[in-house]
Amino acid sequence: MALFCGLSLTACNRQVQAPPTQVPEVATVTVAQQQVLLTTDLPGRTSPYRIAEIRPQVNGLIQKRLFTEGSDVKAGQELYQIDPAPFQAALDNAKAALGRAEANLPALQSRADRYKQALADKAVSQQDFDDANAALKQAQADAQYYKAMLETANINLNYAHVVSPISGRIGTSTVTDGAIVTAYQPVPLATIQQLDPIYVDVPQSTTELLRLQRRLEEGGLRLDGTNANQVQLLLGDGTKYPLEGALQFRDVSVDPTTATVILRMVFPNPNRVLLPGMFVRAVVKEGVNERAVLIPQQAVSRDPKGNPVALIVDASGKVEQRMLSLDRAIGDQWLVSSGLAPGDRVIVEGMQKVRPGVPVKEVPFSKDEKQGTSAPPAPATKPAVKSS
Repeated sequence: MALFCGLSLTACNRQVQAPPTQVPEVATVTVAQQQVLLTTDLPGRTSPYRIAEIRPQVNGLIQKRLFTEGSDVKAGQELYQIDPAPFQAALDNAKAALGRAEANLPALQSRADRYKQALADKAVSQQDFDDANAALKQAQADAQYYKAMLETANINLNYAHVVSPISGRIGTSTVTDGAIVTAYQPVPLATIQQLDPIYVDVPQSTTELLRLQRRLEEGGLRLDGTNANQVQLLLGDGTKYPLEGALQFRDVSVDPTTATVILRMVFPNPNRVLLPGMFVRAVVKEGVNERAVLIPQQAVSRDPKGNPVALIVDASGKVEQRMLSLDRAIGDQWLVSSGLAPGDRVIVEGMQKVRPGVPVKEVPFSKDEKQGTSAPPAPATKPAVKSS
C-alpha cells in the first residue's frame, strides 16, 4: 500500500513539473511606405520610321538597275534607268514647236500695233483690227501651250531616272534589266525602309488605361515630368536594348476587336539591331507611387479560395490574419494596394508553425543574412497577378 502511494505521488509530481509549452518564434518585417516608380511591360512590334514603295512614273523599258539589293541608299540616289530616248524626242519636239510659235509673235505684235494706229486714223476698219488682235492672242496662247508641253516633256525625261525619295535600306528588286514597266503600276519596283530611328507600336488595353487615369486623378500616382516619356525596350531573347526611346503619342481610337489603343514609341537604331516586324517588350513608365507598400513575396499565401492573405503580429503579440489586395510584383516583393498599413508587423518566416490568435515571439527578418545583400527593388512592371 505504501509502495502504491509512493508511485502515485511520483507520477503526480512528474505531471506538475512538465515543461511549459514553448512560444513559437517568427521573423517579421515592419511595413513602411516608400516611393516606387511604376512601369508597365507591354508586348509590341517594330515598324519602319518611314517606308517608300518605288514605282515608275512613266512607261518604258528598264535599261539598268543601279543599286545593290539589301544596301543602304540615300535620298535622291538613282535606282533605275528607264530608256530616255522617247522622252528626249518628245522634249526636242516641244522645243521646236515652242520656237515656231514664238517666231511668229513679233510680226503679229507689230501688225496689231499698226492696225491699232490706223484704226485711230480711220485708215482700217474695226474688223481688220479685231482680226489682227485675235491672231496675236492666238499665237501667244500657242506659245504658252508649247511651253507647257516642253515642261511636261522635261518632267517625263527626268522621270526616266527613278530616284530614291528617302534614305534607308532597300529590299529586293521585282524587275530586272530589260523589263517593261508602266506608270504607277500596282507592283512596286522595290521598297525602301528607314530603320534609324525606328517605331515600336504596342497595344494597351483600355482597362489598364482607365485604371491609370483613375489613379492619377485620385493622387495615387504622380507623373515624373522629367522622364515621363522615356521608354526601355526588351528584345525577344530577354536582353535589354541599350538605348532608351521616347513615347511619341497614344492613339485616340480603340480597336473594337481587341479593346486596345496603340502606343507609338521612337527608338534610335544606329546599329540596325532592331528590324521591322520584330517582337519586343516595351517598359512604359506609369508614374511614381509615393506611398507604396512593399512586402516580401514569401510573406503572402493563399486561402482556400485563392485570395492573397498575410499573417501579422498585433499589438498584444498574437497572430492576426489580413486579407490583401495585390497590385503587382516588383522583383521579389509584392506591391500591396490594400490590407496593410504602415507599422504593421508582417510574418515572413515561421508561418507554418502558427495560426491566428496564437502568441508568438518576434525576431527581425534579415534578408541579407539569408540570401546576401540585395539590390534596391527594381521599377515595378506589369502585374504578374491581377488585383484580388
